[in-house]
Amino acid sequence: MRSTRPAAARPSKASPARPAPEPGPASGGKPLLLVHGTDDYAVKQRAREVFRQWSAAVGGMDHETIDAQAGHFGEALRALGRLREALQTLPFFGSGKVVWFQNCSFLGDDRAATAAAVTEALADLGAELQSFSWQNVRLLISAGKVDKRRSFYRILEKLGAVEVYTAWSADDKDWAVEAAAWARRALRHRRQDIGEEALATLVHQAGPNRQQLASEIEKLSLYASGRATIDVADVQAVVTRNKQARAFALADAFGDRDLPRVLHTLDHELWTLRIDKSRSEIALLYGLITKVRAMLFLKEMIREGWFRADAEYGRFKSQLEGVPAGRFPDDKRLNPLAMHPYMLHRALGQTRHYTTAELVRAMERLLECNRQLVSRGLDEAMVLQQTLVHIVRRDA
Repeated sequence: MRSTRPAAARPSKASPARPAPEPGPASGGKPLLLVHGTDDYAVKQRAREVFRQWSAAVGGMDHETIDAQAGHFGEALRALGRLREALQTLPFFGSGKVVWFQNCSFLGDDRAATAAAVTEALADLGAELQSFSWQNVRLLISAGKVDKRRSFYRILEKLGAVEVYTAWSADDKDWAVEAAAWARRALRHRRQDIGEEALATLVHQAGPNRQQLASEIEKLSLYASGRATIDVADVQAVVTRNKQARAFALADAFGDRDLPRVLHTLDHELWTLRIDKSRSEIALLYGLITKVRAMLFLKEMIREGWFRADAEYGRFKSQLEGVPAGRFPDDKRLNPLAMHPYMLHRALGQTRHYTTAELVRAMERLLECNRQLVSRGLDEAMVLQQTLVHIVRRDA
């Protein structure tokens, strides 16, 4: 049978903010459904909805949930044994029965999954499922990573339906678009709307994490309770910045040419470096270089007439799509079009704080700062602070 796979965005089936489809369409009318993927939050939410709706649809009180999280092959075998027993036990009251094989951890390629005993047990279960009488019985399996090459997966795909939920990644250029659509649906389910810039701010600050975004949406909705539309001020008031968003705080203060905020943010960032060894002064510097480069490109794009410096976010995004891609470097690190539209729009409004000549001098000073940090063994904090003061102060 043909499996059911959501489209690339996958928000419609994973979103906790709107009801899941009715039981039949959820699995293409089949009594067997595998929900899996790297997005643990989406998988759990989807499986929970399907189990709830299937249970209501078939009626009765004999539904079972079996924990299939296994740390070693012995636990995997015990879980499979419980599953086979559940499938073979008729509903006590003669009605339907739903079995949820929950959080299955041995369908991938880890140690427990590749144990010979587990492979054999899965093969036996697959054979049983193919000859099983599915009258009044439905089986829901939820799992994380799944090895699609295994025969058991192919049996599930043939007998029932498969839904895959892939976690968003910062490396995926479309993650923000998918996250924004998902967030808007979640808020509309709560009978609230959100402005374009506020939505972009929310997505940027929550990052490519569906569970984090869901948590921030709940906070935001409660904070703006009683109001139909959520604005940027609401987002800035309650939404927690993820690690990536916090890393842009210094560059954002730099763009606003707010020297007190620049120095305060730099001090906070330098303090953070003491406890987070994965970050460095060089990383902070590269973030500033990226910001200046983007502002220089934006100055040129404004001069070319591709958009105005005061363009509102929605209009800016649509105009951005019409910018000739061939006019910029192929290297994503140097191409402003590869930046998140929200970050680019923020930089667009900040271009008015600097002349083109000032931005060119800023780039020169940042490159000199880079040489000092790499080769002279000077105090990194002092070098960064002096460089930023020279650039940001109005008499630069």
